[in-house]
Amino acid sequence: MVKKGEWVKIEKIILKPEERTAKIPEETKKVPYVVHINGFLQEDAELGDEVTIVSRIGRTHKGKLIEEKPSFKHNFGDFVPQLVDISIELKKELEEINKIK
Repeated sequence: MVKKGEWVKIEKIILKPEERTAKIPEETKKVPYVVHINGFLQEDAELGDEVTIVSRIGRTHKGKLIEEKPSFKHNFGDFVPQLVDISIELKKELEEINKIK
């Protein structure tokens, strides 16, 4: 149970698949266009319920409750070993260029 007043994240469908433009890739057309919005829950609810929130700037939104106390989770993706090889090679080349000057 998520209590009224908690900071939460909702998912709101903006466009259903059949409402999307024809000028996008086929695989993109198959899924809805959604937005995730954070705000304060206006009633007690369970994850997955349709709820109302008030965003930080005071706007009211309705959508499916997907997360309680959301936080920002940033990363730079999976490790790419080729980038290490490239950086080593680039460093050698730059050192060589600096010797020539």
